Amino acid sequence: LAVLAVLALAGLLALYYAAACGVLRRLALARPGWAALVFAALWLLAELARGLLLSGFGWGAIGYAHLESPLAALIPWVGLYGVSFVAAWLVACLALGWGAALAGRWRDAIGAGGVLLALLLLPPWLPQPQGDSAGTLDVTLLQGNIPQNEKFDSQTGVLKALQWYGEQLQLSQSAIVITPETALPLLPGQLPAGYWQALQQRFASGAQAALVGVPLGSYAEGYTNSVVGFKPGQASPWQYDKHHLVPFGEFIPPFFRWFTDLMSIPLGDFNRGALVQPTFDWQGQRLAATICYENLFSEELARQFLDDAKAPTVLVNVSNLGWFGESLAMDQHLQIARLRALEFDRPFLLATNTGRTAIVDHRARVTHAATAHTAVALHGQVQGRTGITPYAWWVARWGQWPLVLLALVLLLSAWLKRLSGRT
Repeated sequence: LAVLAVLALAGLLALYYAAACGVLRRLALARPGWAALVFAALWLLAELARGLLLSGFGWGAIGYAHLESPLAALIPWVGLYGVSFVAAWLVACLALGWGAALAGRWRDAIGAGGVLLALLLLPPWLPQPQGDSAGTLDVTLLQGNIPQNEKFDSQTGVLKALQWYGEQLQLSQSAIVITPETALPLLPGQLPAGYWQALQQRFASGAQAALVGVPLGSYAEGYTNSVVGFKPGQASPWQYDKHHLVPFGEFIPPFFRWFTDLMSIPLGDFNRGALVQPTFDWQGQRLAATICYENLFSEELARQFLDDAKAPTVLVNVSNLGWFGESLAMDQHLQIARLRALEFDRPFLLATNTGRTAIVDHRARVTHAATAHTAVALHGQVQGRTGITPYAWWVARWGQWPLVLLALVLLLSAWLKRLSGRT
């Protein structure tokens, strides 16, 4: 049944691209120039639909493949999906230009080749964001390497996590120490006597702070997947509650309760945090937290950048990627964070359970990284940044709608030209 579910999901996600190809076929554009643009517009709409609808499945967007290509210079301007549009336009020009050359239509081939060269050569000449430094922060990122099959076992993983993370939090001398998602896999009230109070006391004075992944809540009020922040001088701990929840893992989608009942899956809904929540302010830095796959959704993260004076200077993601074992998901997660760093011109701190725990600077360079599948405290420095990229400015206000509008205008123009017989 699990295999069938995976195949069904893959088939569902493929429908977006099948629909795009169907529309392209229907338009039957004869001129390679228009055909390439319309293909890119349809691909853009397909990627946006897959990445945003039904909670979003944006892992496979082709823009992520261009972190090391000339198109990377476009990322601070148009973001992931804008780069996907340009990449689709580029490959369409390549394919259609080659086809035109084989057919002896040299004018069309040369035109497609010219556009292709322009798309490759011009982006690196774009001016890049010139934000200012917000100073340097000394950080420690904890990677406990608790096996997923033990993580919630009260006799093994829970005891290991409480001991190892407890020791590291007490011993850290960095300005801030950060744990992964649900590093403490119990509610504060379920922890051993005095454990939570000892953490609060540890960071109540001195020059250290901590961000700790822990579930919060109660049966009566509901639960949240949260990050709690401790620092000297605070009246109560800072708290970030995960906003973009995982379907079936953290909430049951509408109309699917029957499925979980049928399969006897013991799932309940987590409470959803607010879209925009206060940053954790410490030593001149404003740290914005995300949990797990929330760093996929830049249009949500961008809402933190509406007010330049309150915009985060450092981005933080805490995750538990132990679910994915030895797969490439860890490297993919790091790739996603690197692209977010370019979109917002901000460094990114990644604290994960089994890997890839890393520090990424605002230019998407990995400056510090922990070896996967080891228990390690990764120490390093991160330079916070101020200023707003063009992408952060427009997506914070309008989301991805400008790209949707661009694609629709191109499709409407192609349709009108087809009606007039000028395609």
